[in-house]
Amino acid sequence: MSATRRELSEGTLFTDFYQLTMAQLYFRQGLGLRRARFDYFYRSNPNYGDHAAGYCVAAGLEWLIEWMLATRPTAAELDRLRGLEGRSGKRLFDDDFLSFLAKHGSFDGLRLLAVPEGRVVHPNVPLAVVEGPLAAAQLIETALLNHLNYQTLVATKAARIRDAARGGAVFEFGMRRAHERGANAAARAALIGGAELSSNTGMSLVMGVKPAGTHAHSMVQAFIALGGSELDAFTAYAELYPDDCVLLVDTVDTLASGVPNAIRVFSRLKRSGHRPVGIRLDSGDLAHLAVQSARQLDAAGFPEVAIVLSNDLDELVIWQIVTQIQQEAPRYGVDPTHLLGRLVYGVGTALVTSRGASSLDGVYKLVAIEDAGVLRPAIKLSETEAKVLNPGDKKVWRIYDGRGKATADLVTLAEEDPIHDRPLELRHPTADHYYRCLGPGDVDLVEPLLEEVVHEGRRLGETPTLDQLRLRCAADLERLDPGVKRLMNPHVYHVSLSQRLWEYKKGLVASLRRDIEAEA
Repeated sequence: MSATRRELSEGTLFTDFYQLTMAQLYFRQGLGLRRARFDYFYRSNPNYGDHAAGYCVAAGLEWLIEWMLATRPTAAELDRLRGLEGRSGKRLFDDDFLSFLAKHGSFDGLRLLAVPEGRVVHPNVPLAVVEGPLAAAQLIETALLNHLNYQTLVATKAARIRDAARGGAVFEFGMRRAHERGANAAARAALIGGAELSSNTGMSLVMGVKPAGTHAHSMVQAFIALGGSELDAFTAYAELYPDDCVLLVDTVDTLASGVPNAIRVFSRLKRSGHRPVGIRLDSGDLAHLAVQSARQLDAAGFPEVAIVLSNDLDELVIWQIVTQIQQEAPRYGVDPTHLLGRLVYGVGTALVTSRGASSLDGVYKLVAIEDAGVLRPAIKLSETEAKVLNPGDKKVWRIYDGRGKATADLVTLAEEDPIHDRPLELRHPTADHYYRCLGPGDVDLVEPLLEEVVHEGRRLGETPTLDQLRLRCAADLERLDPGVKRLMNPHVYHVSLSQRLWEYKKGLVASLRRDIEAEA
């Protein structure tokens, strides 16, 4: 694909076609520059089939901001739109609209508020809010969902895998199985959510971390096919990379050949003043092989050499490996705690594809539009109560209890101040008879979650470093109740509406339904 074609597909036209047809309708109706507000949120945590997440980790915001600030309609894009025809042969987009799009089709007039990347987030909470001219706010929908949904999905998977590893390191090894250039987004999100390193060279360097990798079976196979041996292959690799030597030991026979040959090479490195890094196991009973490999390495004087496990891992497989090692290692005189601390999990396909839950049901909904100079609430009814929108201008708060644990996320009207209001009345979003009342002794801290990050074409604040993103994630996970973090059947985290927002929503719904009945 030429650069021109790629620019054409990744700029303003990186959108669903209906965004453009709606934008022309808004222009024709005189609504294109009318102020509007949209909320982005997701409806449910990822469900992987036999296990489920109790939270998500927000990711993708920085790439959205970069795209948003860099994108504006080009002459080439407008020419392509000018050439589109409907079924009757009539042009779909008129010149006056294309002139409007050329002038107002950038996102310079928008405000973007968002929950910062790396934060733990929950369903039905506004995670990003877009406010500004209706046409531009509509046009950004597809790109916003594309950037935020996928990276949040992968960051969440990475956090769960990291939790299952119980102190072992996690490396992202999924580039070859990722969905084309989604590999870059996946590597970035994985590094935010819990992976220490990635095999994706380019994204690792962009994110400021060292790329990770060992070697393939093909290297050992090549030496053997040409009359050499596994030991010859290991020796050549170690001579070239004496201080970065990780050897894949299961091409021939893991315990009878691979590990003993690795120990021979490591001994030579050690005598030469170098420190061997590790071995990698990529097939077989990984837990058993890890125990037996550790037993051989320990006996040879290499108790700190890392053992990298790979081959179709996910959080449940890692949890099973950890459990098996805890049970099996003591039988062979291997300290399970020490062994678990030296393990590295190379996770590929399951991480970059979020296997079992391949998409996040994030949505972008109009919640207010200007009328007579005032933002009026917009609401959508549904036969499913959970899909009835929370309308209007809102804020989001996280409430911590006396243990310092997050106990609820609270969505309020913009003018409310739950930091100082007591008691706090928390209403279930859909079940009228469920509510909580929190007094002064029940609340340790109330924290606002949404931050303004873009204001009329100008970025606010500094771009966070990877270390800052990781610290946010780790801090939020630490303050999350253990039950919510369970790999299976997690406890449901409370997301609530304030009493005033709940009453406001109920009143709007009742009024709209009365109008519908009157029209009928």
